[in-house]
Order: sequence, then C-alpha cells, then structure tokens
Amino acid sequence: MFVTSVGTSTPERQYSQRECWEAIEASPCASRLSRRSRAILKKVLLGRNGVSHRYLALDPISEAFDLTPDALHARFLTHAPRLATEAATRALARRGLESLDIDGLIISTCTGYLCPGLTSYVSERLGLPSCAMLLDLVGQGCGAALPNLNAARALLAGGQCRRVLSVCVEVCSAAFYLDDDPGVLISACLFGDGGGAVVVEKSPPQDRSSLEWVDYETSLCAEDRDFLRFDHRGGMLRNILAPEVPEKAAGHAEAVLDRVLDRAGLSRGEIGQWVTHAGGREVLLAIARRLGLDPELFRQSWDVLEECGNLSSPFVLFVLERAMEVMPPGQWWWLNSFGAGFTSHGALLRVTNGANGNLEKRSTHAKPKD
Repeated sequence: MFVTSVGTSTPERQYSQRECWEAIEASPCASRLSRRSRAILKKVLLGRNGVSHRYLALDPISEAFDLTPDALHARFLTHAPRLATEAATRALARRGLESLDIDGLIISTCTGYLCPGLTSYVSERLGLPSCAMLLDLVGQGCGAALPNLNAARALLAGGQCRRVLSVCVEVCSAAFYLDDDPGVLISACLFGDGGGAVVVEKSPPQDRSSLEWVDYETSLCAEDRDFLRFDHRGGMLRNILAPEVPEKAAGHAEAVLDRVLDRAGLSRGEIGQWVTHAGGREVLLAIARRLGLDPELFRQSWDVLEECGNLSSPFVLFVLERAMEVMPPGQWWWLNSFGAGFTSHGALLRVTNGANGNLEKRSTHAKPKD
C-alpha cells in the first residue's frame, strides 16, 4: 500500500485559549462549577499547556454551553459530513484524482453517531461510484487513524479496491461536557474540531514520491481501559482523562515501536521522520523521554497541537500532511497513534521515489503482515 496524498479541514472559526476562558467565565455553567474547578480551567486555558488556539464548530462560542443531547447531535450532524468531505476533496485535488477514481471509503469517528453512517453522507457529497466499498468505524478514539489505514491496506491487498479514501473526522465540540472532575475539565481545554483524509493506493504513482506502508503493529491493554475513554451522562458523552495517561501512552508506544523495529532490523536512530499523535503537552514529553528522543523531533506534532489543539483521530493526519511537504527518498518514517481502549498503534513507512515506487532496500527489510 502507498500513501499518496493527505488533505485536512477545520471549521472557519479559530479561538484562542483566552477566548475560551472568557466564554466559560461568562457562561451559566461557571456558577455550577466549584471554585477549584474554575481555578483548574483558568490555569489550563491561560497557562502554557502546548495549546494556544483551537478550531471549533461554534459561532458564536457561547453555543458550546447548549448542553443538551439534541443540540450536541445536531452539531455533529451539521459539521462532521462537511469537514470529512472538505478534507477528502483536498486530498483528491492534491493527488490529481477525481471522485470516480476512488472505489473505497473508510471513515472513523468517536464524537457522534449516525445511522446510516458518515460514509453515506460523504460518498454522496463527493459523488463516489455507487458500488464503492463503504466502511464506518466508530469507538476507537484518538488512535483511529492507523487502524483505519490498516483496514484500507486490507481492502487493497484483497483486490477489492485500487484506491481508498481513509478519513478521520471529529467534532469534539459535539462531545463537550463540564463537571467538577479534573480530567473532564482538562479535556474540555484541549480538544478541537477537524477532519483529515488520506488517499492510499495499491500501486505507487509514477509521477511523484509516496509513502510505502511497510509494517504495522497494534496493542490493546484492556487493564488500562478506564484511564482513557468516554462514558455517558444524561445522554451525553463525557471524556475520561486520567493523570496516568502520559506515562501509559509512552509505555505502550514504546512497546509497539520496538516490535516493529525488531522485525525490520532497524534502530530508533534510523527513523528520519516521527509522525506522532500528541494527546497533549505532557504526553509528547513523556513519549520523548521514554524513547530517549529530542522533543524537537516531534516539531510538526508540537505545531499542530499549538494551532489546533488535540483533534482526536485526525490529529496524526494533520501532522502527516505537514511532514509530506518534504520527503527525502529512502527515508524511514514512524507513524503512531493511541487512544481509547487503551490501544496503541504504529506503522513503519518508507519514502519511495516516483519512478518505480520501490527503492533498493536492505536485506532486513520488514515484510508486511498479511
């Protein structure tokens, strides 16, 4: 499988963290929170937590405090199909493809539920062939992008598709919730809205560089499930974010990385590009410490986090889009995400040239898992 282009989309309105604090302070919700909770919100939103702005599907921002199940569902229904379609359209344009060139569409989300799923709405808006393979994936949280891509790889390998659009979209403002739990409060300060789409193909393009999907690994640690997940309160999604998340994420990320590098006969120092889901400032720092890496190696992740917040599943696709602006031939890349479950996922990629797709590889080159 070859990753050939990426497109992303955000709502029009971008809000600073200070604007978010001022909105909360002026909202009716503020009076229902404890003094300690308001202090936490102020500290996180006005402090240096790695996030300076977020794109939110709110205009005005006070819409955030219409906290009824119907209002939240309407927000998801309005914005998720649009964000996913815009991201997919940009990915197709960047690759120079038309909708009729796509025969598969996979969409992941965790911030809303539709039946029929998002693929029904997005395939209609894109004008995909009626026979295109459509798959909706839900419930995988922030880590969904990599399982989504690996599902696309299976469709390509099985001969069902030649080109697949792999899409992640989250309207985190449709899963907004406030109470006096510190993890819930911090979650409300970190997440933004957006969509990302990737064109993946069975054969490499001849006219451009691409990323060959070389190997993939996933890990589920069910005993850590309750550290990072959604639950339901009053018909609404409530995000659980435990203090243990940074160290848990770093440990699971390391285990997945080491298994893939061992199969490939590679060292961490041979990875030329790290495309990493951030989660938040403390998560990125924990991963860097655990892997013994300079945090600056995650520069694109830091930049996306600062400008957009944690976008949940599309986040790593925003990082991938920026990384693909420069692709030195032959370079090894590591793509990783983690999320609800507690799950962790990683993929080893290699930059190909545009002439024959496969550059000369060492004898220890990893074999894709069937």
